[in-house]
Amino acid sequence: MHTQSGTPVPAALGPALPPPLLDRLPTPPYLPGLESTTPIREADSWLRDAVLGPFSGDIVEYLRLARNTGGPILDLGSGAGRLAVPFARHGFPVTAVDRDRPGLRRLHAWAADLGPQVARLVTTVRADLERLRLRDHYQLAVLAGAMVTAVSPRARPALLHEVAAHLGAGGALALDYTEHEPAGLLAHPRRTWAFEVPRVDGVTEWVVARQVFDPDTGREHLTYQCERTEKSRVRRSVLTTDKWVVDRGRLTAELAAAGLRIADRRCRRLDARTRSVLLVCHTAT
Repeated sequence: MHTQSGTPVPAALGPALPPPLLDRLPTPPYLPGLESTTPIREADSWLRDAVLGPFSGDIVEYLRLARNTGGPILDLGSGAGRLAVPFARHGFPVTAVDRDRPGLRRLHAWAADLGPQVARLVTTVRADLERLRLRDHYQLAVLAGAMVTAVSPRARPALLHEVAAHLGAGGALALDYTEHEPAGLLAHPRRTWAFEVPRVDGVTEWVVARQVFDPDTGREHLTYQCERTEKSRVRRSVLTTDKWVVDRGRLTAELAAAGLRIADRRCRRLDARTRSVLLVCHTAT
C-alpha cells in the first residue's frame, strides 16, 4: 500500500511517546485500514481519505479484477470512493455501500467533479454491512481495505450469503485482510510504529499508530495520532478503530457455507508474524 520514507517522526507528534522511542519506531511496508473508524468529524475526514488512498496500491489489483469480470460492481464499505470512483472512471457501473453519510457525500462530490460520464455510473447506498439486503446482481463484489475485519464474526456468515446470492454468472467476490500468527499475537499483543504518508502536492503527513490485540475476544484496537502540515497550517487528530482478527480456517468454512469457492489466494509477507491476504472467490458449481 503506502511507500514508507523512513524519515524521522516530527517532534510535534512526540508528546504521547518518549523521544527515544520515536527514534526507534518501525515503519512497516503496510498500513492497516481505518474501517469502522468512530468517531470521525467532518474536519478530520482528510485523514481517513489519506490513509485509505489515493496512494493504496490495491486499487490497481481491484481494477484488474474488474476488467476480468466486468460490471456492475458492488463496493462494500466504500467510504469516500477510494475504489468506487476509479471503477466509474474506467467505465464500470458501481454501487457504493457505506454507513457513513458524509463519506458518501464526498464520494458523490468527487464523481461529479470528474464529470457526468463518471457520476452517472455511481449509485450510493447508506447501509450497515451487518444488516445488508441487496436487490440487484453484480459481477464483482469487493470488501477492500480489510473491510471484512470490521464485520463481527457473528454477522459475517449472513453477509457472505447475501453477497453470494447476488453474484451473476461468472461473478466474483474479492476481499483482503491482514492475517496474524496466533503465537505472535500472544507474545506481542501491542505494537507501535510511525509512517509518513507520501504526497505530491506539498502537504506533509505523519502518523504514529498503536495496535493492541485482545487474544481472548479476538478484537484489535488501533489508535492513529496524526499530523498534517500544509503551508503554515498544522492539523492534528487522534482517531481510533476496532476490528476483528480473522481466523483463516473459520473464514474458509464460512465462504464454503455461503456457496463460494476460493479460486485464488495471494499472500504477501508483511513482517515475521503478519501477512496480507487477498482472496478471489467464485460461486461453487
